[in-house]
Amino acid sequence: MIETMEHVKKVFELMSPVLDERTERLLAAAMATSLGKGGTAAVTAATGIRSKRIAAGKRDLREIVATPESPLLTRVRRPGGGRKSIEVYDPKLAEALESLIEPTTRGDPESPLRWTTKSLRRLSEELSAKGHRVGRTVVGELLHALGYSLQANSKRIEGKQHPDRDEQFRHINRRTKAMQRAGEPVISVDTKKKELVGTFTNKGREWRPCGEPVAVNVHDFPDKNVGKAVPYGVYDITRDEAFVNVGKSADTGEFAVASIRAWWRTTGRKAYPNAKRLYLVADAGGSNGSRNSLWKVELQRFANKTGLELEVSHMPPGTSKWNKIEHRLFSAISMNWRGKPLETYEAVVNLIGATTTRSGLRVRAKLDERTYERGIKVPREVTRQLAIRKHAFHGDWNYRFRPSV
Repeated sequence: MIETMEHVKKVFELMSPVLDERTERLLAAAMATSLGKGGTAAVTAATGIRSKRIAAGKRDLREIVATPESPLLTRVRRPGGGRKSIEVYDPKLAEALESLIEPTTRGDPESPLRWTTKSLRRLSEELSAKGHRVGRTVVGELLHALGYSLQANSKRIEGKQHPDRDEQFRHINRRTKAMQRAGEPVISVDTKKKELVGTFTNKGREWRPCGEPVAVNVHDFPDKNVGKAVPYGVYDITRDEAFVNVGKSADTGEFAVASIRAWWRTTGRKAYPNAKRLYLVADAGGSNGSRNSLWKVELQRFANKTGLELEVSHMPPGTSKWNKIEHRLFSAISMNWRGKPLETYEAVVNLIGATTTRSGLRVRAKLDERTYERGIKVPREVTRQLAIRKHAFHGDWNYRFRPSV
């Protein structure tokens, strides 16, 4: 959009020496029409030409096409003609409007709209109360001319970054490449957001016959008899394959390792028949967190049973979205089931299993009927018996489990 506005602005700057009131209006209308949806707003923002003038230009264009001998081809408004802009009659209007939009930076910290919505109607009402009689349509045109637009919150603030964040990223990258060169499996693991199971609304839209949307519940109150789906994902970085274990109870360390064990039993062992080691990349918190004792106890049991040496690395705190499973698997799942109510657990499993991407991602999903108890406390003497070996760099984030009898 920014590139489009710059292009429109450049065209008008180049044409300005030969444009009069009529040709400027027609050019603006032609540009807005060619841009399609949002074209009028883009031209207004780039040139300052009001949307009413552009709309009038579009009507003129239609008349010219329909009537080639139309007087519009020769009639030109005299310089300075036409209705004067509202700023001519109310020169302080723009300043008053900006004080309502940004009260803390425009010198009006007591603005009545500081703590409430700033809709066009509310802005128009507050301006009128201050003696500036203006409708909401003109308020919208003024905002565009002043460089404002409707915007949502942007997630950019990550919070305080750990000083070793980048070095941990480099460590994970080095270990991943080393394991891949050795032909050993590398997996990214995490739990996807829990999903309500039932006739509930699901974000997103999909193509359907006009006027026939899927009917869902008005309120998203969980059904106690159904509950939530807990999808735990295992993403094979090398093979671009994934396994998702859909749980029906709690997201615990036991459930996390059970999901990894299910991946190994159904997929990993066949894909890597000669594997001796397994490298896992997980988030810093949650069921697979670096401080989760149950997670570590279950990993030791997994190592003992399979004979694999398990190497674990955790993403630094606050960087879960950087984990490959997030943007290579979970985002694809969300796109695949957008707009579809997750009415049953079978629907959840089938939608996950049908997820694909242009890169060739293949996903296998299964339902885990077992119940995993919350709040299991691991005795300290049990953790002391773990065959865990911490890495010299951030042993709390990087460690290994060796099989033990």
